[in-house]
Amino acid sequence: MRHGKKFNHLGRTASHRAALLSNMASSLILHKRIQTTVAKAKELRKYVEPMITKSKTDSTNNRRVVFSYLQSKDAIKELFSIVSEKVANRPGGYTRIIKLGNRLGDNAEMCFIELVDFNETMLAASAEKAGKTRRSRRGGAAKATETTEAAAPVVAPVAAAEQPSAEVIEEAPVAEVVAEEAAPEVAEEEAPVAEVVAEEAAPEVAEEAPVAEVVAEEAAPEVAEEEAPEAPATEESTEEKGEDA
Repeated sequence: MRHGKKFNHLGRTASHRAALLSNMASSLILHKRIQTTVAKAKELRKYVEPMITKSKTDSTNNRRVVFSYLQSKDAIKELFSIVSEKVANRPGGYTRIIKLGNRLGDNAEMCFIELVDFNETMLAASAEKAGKTRRSRRGGAAKATETTEAAAPVVAPVAAAEQPSAEVIEEAPVAEVVAEEAAPEVAEEEAPVAEVVAEEAAPEVAEEAPVAEVVAEEAAPEVAEEEAPEAPATEESTEEKGEDA
């Protein structure tokens, strides 16, 4: 009869069961992860975790106790040198069981059993979550949300009212700059035009002056020729008047 025997015998004799768990524990320590059934994994967790706790204190007695179960020098060396350093700050819970589904054939429930501190992916994900979590008081958070909701409608119209004034202020300097840029261009364009017109008009006046001089010179000889013959006639008239007298 099995009165008071609550653990899972795994369908094996005591010696077979002990050899099975010893072999699986050595494989888990050396490889850090193994695949097995869920029933065996749960029994292996209860078997190997006390050994990992003993490995935190590296003494001859602890090494001999663990060696009496594992019967593997390689597993003892790995456990007391590498695994013990990784789990030094962890107070228990050194293994993790990840279920994989049922096995084809006998439909047994399969899983991974691994050492927690050697799964780098899970450690990185947990570190990111720890960095993002923020704790706050319940009352303070509720008050903060109420104040932000009450202040949001007031701030929005004020910002909307202030925006047009900024636009007007920005537009005024632009208009002044445009006017200043346009004024020199107009002045530069008009000044050369006036100078060109004056230069064009001056030669015309200069050309007209010689024409007037030529006309005056041509008219002067004609007047002189017309007046010259009249002078002797006057003299002849005076002589005739003298003779008559």
